[in-house]
Amino acid sequence: MLMKMLAVCLLFAVCGFSQSRLEKAQRCVQAGDYQRAETLAKAVLNDEPNRLDAIEMLGDIAGYQKQWPEALSYYSKLRTLQPLNADYQYKYGGVMGMIAKDSNKFAALSMLDDIRNAFLRAIELNPKHIEARWALIDYYLEVPGILGGSERKAQRYANELAKLSPVDGFLAKGHIAEYFKRYSQAESYYRSAITVGKSRTTYERLANLYRNRLKRPDKAREVLLEYQNLKKS
Repeated sequence: MLMKMLAVCLLFAVCGFSQSRLEKAQRCVQAGDYQRAETLAKAVLNDEPNRLDAIEMLGDIAGYQKQWPEALSYYSKLRTLQPLNADYQYKYGGVMGMIAKDSNKFAALSMLDDIRNAFLRAIELNPKHIEARWALIDYYLEVPGILGGSERKAQRYANELAKLSPVDGFLAKGHIAEYFKRYSQAESYYRSAITVGKSRTTYERLANLYRNRLKRPDKAREVLLEYQNLKKS
């Protein structure tokens, strides 16, 4: 009985120590000290090889540094350990997409199905998964039509986003309009997003449209000033 109690106490002590190191690692990530964060997370993983939050953090750290193959190895392990986790499916698909962008055309073609299916699986597992729908919008915009790309399919997920989050719906529709250089339409959608959300992201999307597409830095400054005044009020 005593040995069992000691074992339980030791287990709690190890878990608490591991959690402390992961919390420190997270603070390092927020500070941009990825090397220190990686060292801490790997120490946790060395003690607990199947510790999901440590594996995910290492995948995220690799992603922040654009070390895509390394990030993919961590997310692949997460999918194996927890195949019903929507976020792991989404992150796996996202990293696969980044690897495809850096690959030659033939290698990228072989990855398309895995990328799309990972995002679709994320939505299947979590019907309210917003990020996976955003990813599918970009997927269908960037993939050539002969390989399944389609504005109509992108709009489908924008419409789904609108039902889950009106502000995301407006932003997504503005993003699609901007992609096809329908700038007046994009401006209208971004304005609607501002009306609904009033977040920094909504203002920045409109400001970026003025600055980068319409070559109106003066309008961009007006939009950002509007946001600053909103924060002060």
